[in-house]
Amino acid sequence: EAAMRFGGAAFLIWCGWRNAVSAWRGGSALEAAEDDQQTLSSAILTLVALSLLNPHVYLDTVVLIGSISSQYDNRVAFGFGAVTASMTFFFMLGYGARLLRPLFANPRAWHVLDALIAVTMWAIAAKLILS
Repeated sequence: EAAMRFGGAAFLIWCGWRNAVSAWRGGSALEAAEDDQQTLSSAILTLVALSLLNPHVYLDTVVLIGSISSQYDNRVAFGFGAVTASMTFFFMLGYGARLLRPLFANPRAWHVLDALIAVTMWAIAAKLILS
């Protein structure tokens, strides 16, 4: 357990460092394509690739949610809540991205976001180390 905790903390410190460096150097900005046209088959292939080829899908659903669900007696209700929360999150992420497009066209917004991500990762790493 200690190896996982300290390994996870080391990983978070490293990822936080990368975001801190990115926030310091800057130069990032969102340059969305002007062409909004996409075929249905292209959209479906992208959906399948992002869903099934993403290792976080399996880590989150099998390891994280699976281990948390063992704490509850009514696993069906837990599963329904997890699915509902996931659908809500990704729905809001998709529409939120469209609304935040003008904001993230500004490189300064990326500085702030990278800095917030770095601080968040370091805070979680500190919690892992100190617990």
